[in-house]
Amino acid sequence: MATKYVLVSGGVISGIGKGVIASSLGVLLKSIGLKVTAIKIDPYLNRDAGLLGPLEHGECFVLDDGGEVDLDLGNYERYLNITLTGDNNITLGKMFQHVLDRERKGEYLGKTVQIVPHLTDFIQDWIERVAQIPVDSTRERPDVCIIELGGTVGDIESAPLIEALRCLRRRVGEKNFLHCHVSLVPVINTEQKTKPTQAAIRDVRSVGLSPDIIACRCSEPLKQPTTDKIAMYCQVEPAQVIAVHDVPSTYHVPLLLESQGLIPILKNVLHLNNHVDASLVEYGAQTWKIWKNLTATQDRAFDTVKICLVGKYTALQDAYLSVRKSLEHASMRCARKLEITWLNSSDLEPETEANSPAAYHKAWGSLCTASGILVPGGFGTRGMEGMVIAAKWAREKKVPYLGICLGMQIAVIEFCRHICGIPGAQSEEWLTDTEDKVIIYMPEVSKTTQGASQRLGLKNTHFQDNSNFSKLRQLHEKEAPSTNGIPAASDPNNTTATADGEPTAKPSPGQPIIISERHRHRYEVNPAYVEKMASHGLDFIGKDETGERMEILELRDHPWFVGVQYHPEYLSRVLRPSLPYLGFVAAAAGCLDEIMGAEKRGIVNSI
Repeated sequence: MATKYVLVSGGVISGIGKGVIASSLGVLLKSIGLKVTAIKIDPYLNRDAGLLGPLEHGECFVLDDGGEVDLDLGNYERYLNITLTGDNNITLGKMFQHVLDRERKGEYLGKTVQIVPHLTDFIQDWIERVAQIPVDSTRERPDVCIIELGGTVGDIESAPLIEALRCLRRRVGEKNFLHCHVSLVPVINTEQKTKPTQAAIRDVRSVGLSPDIIACRCSEPLKQPTTDKIAMYCQVEPAQVIAVHDVPSTYHVPLLLESQGLIPILKNVLHLNNHVDASLVEYGAQTWKIWKNLTATQDRAFDTVKICLVGKYTALQDAYLSVRKSLEHASMRCARKLEITWLNSSDLEPETEANSPAAYHKAWGSLCTASGILVPGGFGTRGMEGMVIAAKWAREKKVPYLGICLGMQIAVIEFCRHICGIPGAQSEEWLTDTEDKVIIYMPEVSKTTQGASQRLGLKNTHFQDNSNFSKLRQLHEKEAPSTNGIPAASDPNNTTATADGEPTAKPSPGQPIIISERHRHRYEVNPAYVEKMASHGLDFIGKDETGERMEILELRDHPWFVGVQYHPEYLSRVLRPSLPYLGFVAAAAGCLDEIMGAEKRGIVNSI
């Protein structure tokens, strides 16, 4: 079967939900036994997402190969249980750079290098090449490639990309290409307005594309007259107008699309034949059944778990998108409704009490009433003392704590100051001329180049011999060998696998536990202080292969006080939560023993 392509574009406004819809289309295609990959195209000139501000663009997602990419690739990996590479994120800047590099090498033989055909042809070649790369445990070529075009059609910077996609449709043939355009149907005084969608479809057709599906975002279900009007004026059948109204969570979107008969439309437009491995069809059906059961369990959850996220980018929740999704995955496993309080760490500091007493007391009220405290990653000095205050509260009051990357370093600084008798403990990132640098710059990291200069990508962490007490280690030991919630015996590809699809096995008693997680940092714990911290009760239970770089810390005699240098959220999946997050949420919800028992028995989605 020739590779099929599904293009998802958007109109009217940005941030309309293209990423979730693209991921949901992939879920439906996988449910019928197809192998799916995904590409995100961004029209900005940045080489990658590594230096984009989180308050402007949301989080930077990190892949196994160290690629710093758009957050939508995280959606693809979470929904589809696939492992992508940096090549799956196209930016206009990256494409320009490659074309200009080729020109400097003389590969165009003296021709005048132009947007058309040189840049557009290069983009098409790139898409076709990446679409062939295996991304799941089958290690086989994907059947379908989902392509999401960022921004809105009509933006001046998107013009070369849209022209490349128009040409791609001609190159691969109409039977192998489906276009889904996402538009907005606003509700004004109870009336659903169709004019924005009509204008958006005109814009799309004016650049040579013709949508096969119109996905209409609306705050409420579309009324039949609205659907009929859009179909008539946009020259499509009513069945091709799909309503994507607000639902309790984004995990309901695949169910919403499936309920409107989208799978038959996909099969019809893409001419999907029946030459699909029967075992993959069965596997897809099982996964789809578990997905539906999980969302139903989420709807029936009554008990709430309250998590206080103490960070510095809380003004934009997408800055912590993967963290939020990981908390959602864990709370669904624990059958709890998740309630996140977004707390600006600066509001906990004494200066705020003097300048803004209301914000100070509100922040402290949120911290004191939280069931669990999470300090995520971040850079810079602003708000760091507030994070130290939060870590101190969690340690002293026995409130479950999870520190991610910077959050682990915060826990180290707090412990050194208040337990080890090092009141001047600091991070070199905050204060370079301090005497007690318990957090230091990694020697191999460049201090002059910012882009792609950190410790990035998948790295191994070795649990230490003295870590048998660790709750996190016990979760890893008891983790059932399964893939996405389906026992390994049901997997047609024998994918006893980790969240990213890499083969693994349940460790034998006495066997060293080695885990692989994604990293993104340039500072680390100073090894010179490790022995002193250990003598006061702070154990580093996980280290890198050299034993010199600290990866995991955990306090004894605490419900859950864990810090990890890596970013476990990057490998969390909808049907297989990240274990540090699962343990944290379970401890906060008071069901950690129950969860650990379920993991030991291999029960993953029915507590």
